[in-house]
Amino acid sequence: MALRRGIALVVALIGLAAVVSVSGMLFLYALTLGGPSVPDRATLVIRPGGELLERQPDDVVGQVLGRDAASLRGFVESLRKAKRDPRIAAVLLRPSALDTPFWGKLQELRDAILDFRQSGKPVIAYLEYGGDREYYVASAADRIFLLPTSPLDVTGIASYEVFLRGTLDRIGAIPDFVRIGAYKTAPNQLTERGFTPAHREMTESLNRDLYEQIVRGIADARRKDVAEVRRLFDEGPFPPEAARRAGLVDDLGYLDQLDDRVAALKQGGSARPLLEESAYQRVSPAAAGIRPQSRIAVLYVSGVIVSGRSGYDVMNGPTAGSDTIVEQLQRIRDDDSIRAIVVRVDSPGGSSVASDVIWRELMITRDGRPSRPLIVSMSDLAASGGYYISMPAHVIVAQPATLTGSIGVFGGKFAIAGMLEKLGITTETVTSGRNAAIDSPFAPFTPDQRTKVMAYMEEFYRGFVQKVAASRRMRPEQIDAVAQGRVWTGQQAREHGLVDALGGLDRAVAIAQERAGIAADEDVELVTYPPRRTLFEALTERLESSSVGVWAQLVTGADVRAMAAVTAPLRLFRRGEPLALMPWVFVR
Repeated sequence: MALRRGIALVVALIGLAAVVSVSGMLFLYALTLGGPSVPDRATLVIRPGGELLERQPDDVVGQVLGRDAASLRGFVESLRKAKRDPRIAAVLLRPSALDTPFWGKLQELRDAILDFRQSGKPVIAYLEYGGDREYYVASAADRIFLLPTSPLDVTGIASYEVFLRGTLDRIGAIPDFVRIGAYKTAPNQLTERGFTPAHREMTESLNRDLYEQIVRGIADARRKDVAEVRRLFDEGPFPPEAARRAGLVDDLGYLDQLDDRVAALKQGGSARPLLEESAYQRVSPAAAGIRPQSRIAVLYVSGVIVSGRSGYDVMNGPTAGSDTIVEQLQRIRDDDSIRAIVVRVDSPGGSSVASDVIWRELMITRDGRPSRPLIVSMSDLAASGGYYISMPAHVIVAQPATLTGSIGVFGGKFAIAGMLEKLGITTETVTSGRNAAIDSPFAPFTPDQRTKVMAYMEEFYRGFVQKVAASRRMRPEQIDAVAQGRVWTGQQAREHGLVDALGGLDRAVAIAQERAGIAADEDVELVTYPPRRTLFEALTERLESSSVGVWAQLVTGADVRAMAAVTAPLRLFRRGEPLALMPWVFVR
């Protein structure tokens, strides 16, 4: 313990040194807290890229160096302000290197761009590289320009899944897992050598639905027939000129040539002033004519659901701790000025116990003041435990591409005695009690132990199904038919009665306004929970969720996500704990 505290102190001192080294930068930032000046007839430059975070990070790195970090909510809020700000005349959209395996947040950003265009102000997209995701976002613009030397890499959607059973057999480790539901495929990467029939069926269904959503979105935006866009996807990727001839982009050009080719970006023959979205975020809503009256709480539940406090896992990113979420819900309940509550869920699930704790607190919140609406907004993911905590909502809103459902449970362990023997290590066990070694890491379950584990799993699954049935006003048999651990897109989930409406956070807020009796045209203040931490709080956070997280943020990519998915059950949950966690799919 003393060593850990010493390490934590060193990390905090390193963080403080970093703060001192950038004190000049922070001082200059403080001088601009009133917000930058916005020139008349300006063009707002928006640069979505990277993982498209739900909101700005608030750990040490985020506090010191990431104050202007891009986030989905930042982009959406900036577009909402710019729509009404008379000083903003146009938007220049520059998507690049969107490194996310999911499509829900991309749809939400795209919806915000389409909403901005209703103001009559143009959106011009410029692509230095046009991958599937970058092009999908850019297709929401009035016109698309592509770098003359860059291909348009639109080809469709592929899903990649990794199966490790062969490797585990080779090293002598036995993955001993049980599940409820043929489609509860989360442990398959450890127990199988390839797709089971149910696993392949589910993956193909998800792929087809996401593909059709993207094709339809692009067809509508580019005023093309759906069949034509499918054909074009089959012919991709495209050289630049071929992309222009196919009508997928409007023209080719370098960035410095846009002013000469797009009248909306010129003013009196010269280029309009450019304003970066990272700076525009600091412009107050009042300066754009937005004056909130009523207050709506937005509670973020982001990351794998675990017991205890929220934090940052070295490989999985943010974790949603049940203690933290319960504490925030109690704060919301105590604030009488809050007219409605929106829970923003971006989680693949996790601990069944922690999910149940959060579910209970949401039920207390909902039933304690029925006149205060409780709405759930699903982001990229709200599956398994993420769906479990969504059930108390009066209305569930999801993007068409949200991955949700996965109503099921699994659990198990690795038996590594064989692996240790290969290394010359022997083990012995002494027990008092017939099943004292049920969670032993050295031996598989005995038949009696497996029966006991399965009995608990079945009991939890029945309770899960019954709770879903009660919340959705359906019969348990109807829910069981669409449960069995199966993952659905938001669009499919709506067809099966698991989701009420399609859209993003703004759609959920609009529904909350209506149910709370707030006029649709009234501006509302969105009060964020948990609130953004101060720099001091980030520096003094416990070792596991700050010092490790600081360095973890420097490591990204599909290889890290793969390792995170495989090792999460060993690192994030209690031994023997049943998991309500969706399978991991690498979608590209």
